[in-house]
Amino acid sequence: MASRILTSEWRVPGTVEEVVDVLGDAEALTDWWGDVYLSVEILKDGDEKGVGRVVAFHSRGKLPHTLRWQGEVISVQDDGWTIRASGDLEGQGVWTFAQEGDVAVARYVWTVDVERPWMRIMAPLLWPVFIANHKWAMARGEEGLRRELVRRRSG
Repeated sequence: MASRILTSEWRVPGTVEEVVDVLGDAEALTDWWGDVYLSVEILKDGDEKGVGRVVAFHSRGKLPHTLRWQGEVISVQDDGWTIRASGDLEGQGVWTFAQEGDVAVARYVWTVDVERPWMRIMAPLLWPVFIANHKWAMARGEEGLRRELVRRRSG
């Protein structure tokens, strides 16, 4: 099965620095994106930029199953970072950030394939469902990020 490319864009009040701080704090994902991230564990620290950092995720969407996968930071640029996913999900995720006035724009491009045998078999039929599930999860993330930014600003 060929990988699919899923793109999400969040536009939130705040600065890129604030958004990067929240998204870069992997262990806090369960606090503000807990509808999706059930557990997060840092397996390996990266270098001073974060390259080489490996994080284990137990996540879910709206569908009645969970996924276990790892993300490794493979590159860090001035405007974002790239992770390689392995496990139940295989692929690459690229976060990029830009400031537009008082709005921070976070864009995520997820080139992904499913690895569980039943998912691989059913993927040709179920991709529309998987895409809807991804959109649901990303919408929960944007909502949670907005709340977390307000919480962090208020101390």
